[in-house]
Amino acid sequence: MTPSFQYQQKARMGLVHLALLGYTLIALFPIVLVIINSFKSRSAIFNDPLSLPDTGSFTLVGYAKVLQESDILLYFGNSLLVTVIPLFLVLLFGAMAAWALSEYRFRGNRLLALFLAMGIMVPIRLGTVSILETMVSLNLVNTHLALILVYTAMGLPLAIFILTEFIGQVPNELKEAARCDGITEIRLFFQIILPLVRPAVATVAVFTMVPMWNDLWFPLILAPGDATKTIQLGVQQFIGQYATDWNSVLAALSLAVLPILLLYVFFSQQLISGLTSGAVK
Repeated sequence: MTPSFQYQQKARMGLVHLALLGYTLIALFPIVLVIINSFKSRSAIFNDPLSLPDTGSFTLVGYAKVLQESDILLYFGNSLLVTVIPLFLVLLFGAMAAWALSEYRFRGNRLLALFLAMGIMVPIRLGTVSILETMVSLNLVNTHLALILVYTAMGLPLAIFILTEFIGQVPNELKEAARCDGITEIRLFFQIILPLVRPAVATVAVFTMVPMWNDLWFPLILAPGDATKTIQLGVQQFIGQYATDWNSVLAALSLAVLPILLLYVFFSQQLISGLTSGAVK
């Protein structure tokens, strides 16, 4: 390997890292800006939004109002409930469907896989009117169950699509050896297959949870009641027609983004492993 080639390789890698660093800064800038301004007074937010809070502008009035004048803990609980339960159902049913589509050959296998994949291309919000009519007829409006059902249906197509590709990469020799040892199909799936595709499961979990947690559309349509409001919908109470309490809005948004950041911190290794595995396969 000549020195000139090594120099070109290092220069190319340097440009790649520079581009990734630039993208990271662009992606994190809005989040950091919201968090910084949540600790500043209203005048400081508008006069110098890019500056860090100092002794003259630092204030916790936004967080105080959010904690004292709103049911923020209730909203957090509602968001967790309508996110964690659908996430569990999506991972469970998505993995089971992916296992069936990739492992067993039956009439209509490809047609069923194509039908499920179409759920990725067709936005679920196009069916809002029909969904609302169904929930009204079932008397599920202003209930957590309505959001759980919708979010589960929303996340399944992508989960099945990703997990089918990963499960299909598991060597047949491993599965046949397990069957020869007398292991049942259920134990084979839960004890051998799922641990092997854990990075893919973590990837699906992140890509599924973020839209659910950040969603404002379906909570506004299906569960706008005070007892079922999610954190994203609860923030709207600080936004008025003629005046907006920006301290409280930014404080509430800062609190709302914490679960997503913690999720990435804990599952970043699995997420990156799943993405890179998918890239090379």
